[in-house]
Amino acid sequence: MAKWLQGGMMAERIRAHDWSISALGPLESWPDVLKTTVALCLASRFPQAILWGPDLITLHNDAFSEMLGSKPSAIGRPFRDVWQEAWTDLEAMAEQAMTGEEVFIQDFPLLIERGGSPERAYFTFCYSPIRDLDGKVVGMLDTVTETTSSVVANQRLNFLDRLGRTLTTVTEPDRIMAITTRMLGEHLNLSSCAYAVMDADEDGFTVCGDWTVPGSPPLVGQYRLADFGQLALTRLRSGQVLEIIDGPRQLPARDAATFETIGTAATLCIPLIKEGRLTALMAINDKRPRAWSAYEQALIGEVTERCWAHIQRLQSHNAVREAMAALEALNANLEQRVDERTEQLLHTEAVLRQTQKLEAIGQLTGGVAHDFNNLLTIIRSSIHFLQSPNLDETRRARYLKTIADTVDRGVKLTGQLLAFARRQALSPQVFEAGPRLEAITDMLDTATGARIQVSLEVPTTPCHIRADLGQLETAVINMVINGRDATAGSATLRLCLHGDQDMPPLRGHPGQAGPFAAISVIDEGVGIAPELLDRIFDPFFTTKPAGQGTGLGLSQVFGFAKQSGGDVQVTSVEGQGTTFTLYLPQVAAEVEEETTRPPANARQQAEAAKRRILVVEDNRDVGGFAVQILKEHGYQISWVHCAEDALAQLEHSTVEYHAVFSDVRMPGMGGLALAHTLRQTRADLPVVLTSGYSEAIAEGGHQGFEFIAKPYSAEQLRHALEKVLQSPGDR
Repeated sequence: MAKWLQGGMMAERIRAHDWSISALGPLESWPDVLKTTVALCLASRFPQAILWGPDLITLHNDAFSEMLGSKPSAIGRPFRDVWQEAWTDLEAMAEQAMTGEEVFIQDFPLLIERGGSPERAYFTFCYSPIRDLDGKVVGMLDTVTETTSSVVANQRLNFLDRLGRTLTTVTEPDRIMAITTRMLGEHLNLSSCAYAVMDADEDGFTVCGDWTVPGSPPLVGQYRLADFGQLALTRLRSGQVLEIIDGPRQLPARDAATFETIGTAATLCIPLIKEGRLTALMAINDKRPRAWSAYEQALIGEVTERCWAHIQRLQSHNAVREAMAALEALNANLEQRVDERTEQLLHTEAVLRQTQKLEAIGQLTGGVAHDFNNLLTIIRSSIHFLQSPNLDETRRARYLKTIADTVDRGVKLTGQLLAFARRQALSPQVFEAGPRLEAITDMLDTATGARIQVSLEVPTTPCHIRADLGQLETAVINMVINGRDATAGSATLRLCLHGDQDMPPLRGHPGQAGPFAAISVIDEGVGIAPELLDRIFDPFFTTKPAGQGTGLGLSQVFGFAKQSGGDVQVTSVEGQGTTFTLYLPQVAAEVEEETTRPPANARQQAEAAKRRILVVEDNRDVGGFAVQILKEHGYQISWVHCAEDALAQLEHSTVEYHAVFSDVRMPGMGGLALAHTLRQTRADLPVVLTSGYSEAIAEGGHQGFEFIAKPYSAEQLRHALEKVLQSPGDR
């Protein structure tokens, strides 16, 4: 830089701009700091910079020229002449800087010309004195930085914050708009501000509320867009902002006269388009011609959207609140007022039917009742035939097997109900997925029909997963049945297994690194519409006609997957088909898998005869069957009806008990609490729990206790007791 200053480049630059530097003396006499300052001033990439002598502007950089706009050249003129409108506020600071002090003023407003019109801008001034070698102040450097964007942003945020806090507790739409128009009018120094609601024809509108300066006529009333001219009609109907700067000069005389009747020369009108039609208007007005700044346009647009969104939320909330209040009043006086309120009741029922929850309850209960009644019909018919005289053993055995199979189907249906709600206590085990899918495929012909073929694809390497096998079978069958229903006529469904997969991001949740086993069912059916993809796993949603399904199938798949630590993905193209992929955690193979349990033999019954079991069951019928089952297997039995009696029996009895078999849900202390108490006081006494459904068991698992779900078979009960009664060395 010093070399550049010593040469002739700076002198040529100064002469080219006709800058006077006589007040500062010859270039050779300038101190180094002054030379450096001038060099910085000449570099136009820096902020605006002005160099003053004792009184006149000596030179400035190109960036300052942009601030001047159409003003005459500032070189050789006092700053007070260049910017007369600001000199009153800046004079004291300039004089202070000439005495040797540095002076700083932030966010100072100035009117500058941009785009042919004046605009308010904000600048930060920094006055720095320039001294010669003797320390005498010979000039001043004024660096100017424009801060308009940050000032305007802060103004906007502060206003929106004040408006939001003011409207927090307001619950009436008219009051919201009254406050908004007043605050906008005062903030922007307007003549008036108004909001209006459009008529159905998108021409007539009603100004519902306004704010005007004192002494101005109100704007509330009915109007037509056509009266304000073709420009207003065209722009507002198309969703464009209507900007009028000077109505008398800008508009035809007839249109300008309409604006003049409401005391408006300049207006900025924002349209609100909802569902493709002009719904409402928000306008800010001034009785004098006015160029609307970008800040004002952006602010009114944002305020309009926020206010109408807030009003819509209030209206929706009020509608729901009114409907609920009407329903409560109707229920309280139903018997006395049924005749006069029949019409209102029908209307309320129509509103409630629109809610997803009530619709779901209807679908859910209707479908489940249908399926359970089918099962009960089979059982009742089988019992009827069993009561027939002279029934041969073959038919008796067939009817007994039918009853047992039907009970198992009822258990699976109950499992579906709990699985979609993730309320079922699963019994996971480790098994190889390939052979299990092969076994499932063998029995799918009954579910899919003869015209639908299922093609199985499994990897050559073993793929082990940990899951509830029964629930996995149900999930695969449900996915296959869904594919069958989506396929018209004959087709082939592909059932594929892939191991060592990562789980992709699904429904807003991040993906997970594997390994996961991916079980896919692929069909070439009608596909699923994109707008339905987010709802197909919802148990409260079905596209099937009434009576053709409960809508629980895919819900069970989703509930089972989430409860097992996985998820389910669906991809579909309408008209081309759908792929459901069930992701389950993949694990290493265990040394041994559980084998089929043999029936009890004579030795086991002899050992059981030495064991006494305490049965805790409040239901007399269920308890009686449990006692009979255990006695048939040789156990000695004591039976109590509540957990409190069980604790008393164990404390005071003179006989030894070897295990406790307890229901979970009972009046008073539940079975789970009983088990925890015995774990602390009688750690040597094993406990087997049972339940048709327990929220505590479903949410917390078996919590370390042996558990069998109702309805249980005699073999399941026997095996559970044998497992807990093993000696520690055999376990």
